[in-house]
Amino acid sequence: MTSTPTPPPARWGLSLGLGAYLLWGAMPLYFPLLEPAGALEIIAHRVVWSLVFCLVLLAATRTLSRFTAVFRQPRTLGVLAVAAVLIVTNWVTYVYAVLSNHVLDAALGYYINPLVTVLLGVVALRERLRPAQWVALGFGAAAVAVISTGVGGLPWISLVLAFSFGSYSLMKNRAGRSVDALPGLAVETTLATPFALAYLAWLTATGVSTFGQEGAGHALLLVSAGVVTGVPLLLFGAAARRLPLSVVGMLQYLTPTLQFLVGLLVFGEHMSPTRWIGFGLVWVALVVLTVDGTQAARATRLAAAAGATAARRAG
Repeated sequence: MTSTPTPPPARWGLSLGLGAYLLWGAMPLYFPLLEPAGALEIIAHRVVWSLVFCLVLLAATRTLSRFTAVFRQPRTLGVLAVAAVLIVTNWVTYVYAVLSNHVLDAALGYYINPLVTVLLGVVALRERLRPAQWVALGFGAAAVAVISTGVGGLPWISLVLAFSFGSYSLMKNRAGRSVDALPGLAVETTLATPFALAYLAWLTATGVSTFGQEGAGHALLLVSAGVVTGVPLLLFGAAARRLPLSVVGMLQYLTPTLQFLVGLLVFGEHMSPTRWIGFGLVWVALVVLTVDGTQAARATRLAAAAGATAARRAG
């Protein structure tokens, strides 16, 4: 009997990464199903049920100790508290964008997120940029200026999404590698859950909660927000351990691209000539950033290999 060959880890990593980013990209199709619940009610349920989902998985994998250990680390807990505020801000803004027909603005926010990450590296970490990174930031700034001119104001949804998620990534970086994705999300949702429950209780007390008032199907969809949040995060975490960082960096553009296509083709949002120009400038910036990052990573690998060879010869 011939056994089926086991795919190499890298291939599994690519499949897992594609799954994560495609699920994130398809989320604009999910949140309208939760109406008539508003953005804040949806996010409150997302926080609560994400915590439940995370705790169930932690218990099933016997890793609850990694979750509880964080509460004995005041510095890490403080960083994750800031991260919780940032990710909830990001979630609320994103759901509002989807429900108010601004999916294209959400896509723009995630397109410019890599540029914001580079900018935060300069401001917060005092990193020195390479010339190509400055060029990419220049194109990004020009894109924001062009789109602002066309829409009569700053694209605040895009900017809030980009800066909140970029800052969230920075906080996660400062939390250190000791906190994995699942325990980290569990801690963040634990810190946010009291506020979420208080808001849901207020909605119920005032008679405006939609949970249980729009049928069992609607209630189950709200509960499923925990799974919708947790599954792509787990896929991403597994992919990140199997793939080179350069591949993960390329895959991240799948999410805003799919969001862009959903907003344009499914929801029929309008793209004025000015917005096309703005998006075009962002795409140019991302090409410059990606090419530069690939070349820098290759140079680093070559330098490391040369150093290792020299060390062996010296030894």
